[in-house]
Order: sequence, then structure tokens, then C-alpha cells
Amino acid sequence: MLDPQTDALVGEWFSLPEAADRLGINVSRTKQFLRDHKLLGIARDGAHQVPAAFIKEGQVLKGLPGTLMLLSDAGYEPVEALRWLFTADDTLPGTPVQALIENRGTEVRRRAQALAF
Repeated sequence: MLDPQTDALVGEWFSLPEAADRLGINVSRTKQFLRDHKLLGIARDGAHQVPAAFIKEGQVLKGLPGTLMLLSDAGYEPVEALRWLFTADDTLPGTPVQALIENRGTEVRRRAQALAF
């Protein structure tokens, strides 16, 4: 269940229809992205929603699917993964999501991979 602190960290959210529209695909395909760990969605306000930061210029944020898979492999539940992605890390600097947006995915994935050890 999404806690208020993590919700506040994420900020802006898209409903599945909004996410599908931004990606130029249908809602069914968006749900498939969630199942395949290409996107991460959380039940919020009675429906699944996706952080707006995960969609950039009509595409899933580069490096996000691989990072989500690493976090899943490390045993992170969806809310824990969101918290990790949106919490500042002084070694990056910034949040892992900001680093992905800035095309610094290798650094993010390296840190996510280390979580499994």
C-alpha cells in the first residue's frame, strides 16, 4: 500500500489511460508494460497510476525497465522500489529517477544491482 511519504516523493502521477495516451499505445499495452516490469504502477485513489517521471517524450524513461528488474530481483516490492527511485542519493547526486532522466542509467543500475548483495 502506498504511504503518504512515498506518494509525496513521487509527486505527479498519470492514470493508466493518461499514461497510455502519453506513450501512444492502448491501455491494454500499458498494463502489459506493468506486468513486464517496463513500467511501475501502484494502486492509488482506487486505480493503478504511474509516476509521470517514468514517461519522457512519449517513451518509457530510458533505463527504467532494467532498473525495475534489478530492484525486483533484489526483493523490492513496488512501493519500496518507488521509494528508492525517488529518494535522494548523495553519491549520484540527486535521485535515481533524476539520474535516469539525465541519461546516467549505468550509475543507477550499478547501485540497484548492489542492493541484491
